[in-house]
Amino acid sequence: MTNFWFKKLSVPNHLADGVPIPQEVVGRATIAKKLSMYPIECVVRGYISGSGYKEYLATGAICGVKLPGGLQEGDKLPTPIFTPAFKAELGSHDENITFEKVIEIVGEDVANQLRELSLAVFESASAIADKAGLILADTKFEFGSDPATGQMVLGDEVLTPDSSRYWDKAAYESGNRSESFDKQIVRNWLLENWDPESGTKPPKLSEEVISRTSSRYAELREKLEATNQ
Repeated sequence: MTNFWFKKLSVPNHLADGVPIPQEVVGRATIAKKLSMYPIECVVRGYISGSGYKEYLATGAICGVKLPGGLQEGDKLPTPIFTPAFKAELGSHDENITFEKVIEIVGEDVANQLRELSLAVFESASAIADKAGLILADTKFEFGSDPATGQMVLGDEVLTPDSSRYWDKAAYESGNRSESFDKQIVRNWLLENWDPESGTKPPKLSEEVISRTSSRYAELREKLEATNQ
């Protein structure tokens, strides 16, 4: 799915063109350029949901972006917003930060470029999703600098259900805000079967959860590809 989006989006990406993929991993691996990654998760939200909604209920804002009062879970925002996070060390939780903090970390020029590029890519992706009868509620991008050119490049996986919330547009418009194509199935199962404060490792996912999640991912890809050849 990442390759689908790389082909659709007019933004430099990390794929290493012209480098042959070893036969033993063809179809399940890509070869990417080594980038100097910025330590910022570039989250864009077009709708309010999940942890963003919890922060809004507590503060009236997300990552310092003040929002109108009275918003409900799943509401569309007046305009998409950039709500960054600082990438923590492996094993730690990422920290939601303000745009001003992004400037402190990477400098004003890079911060502005990260925000502008993230919002532009989100807008393009939202239009493509809309054609497929989908709503792109929110997503996360990661960017790096290409050491060879100094160019800002889109890296990591892009717009997959691992990093994005997709909703069924028809269901949403009829009042059903739970028809999603993302990893919410896994989140819900873990909430029901594991206490993250217990100090224990998360349980192994059931075969049913794995199957249901895989099916939703495949259905999403089919919807996108069927209407965006």
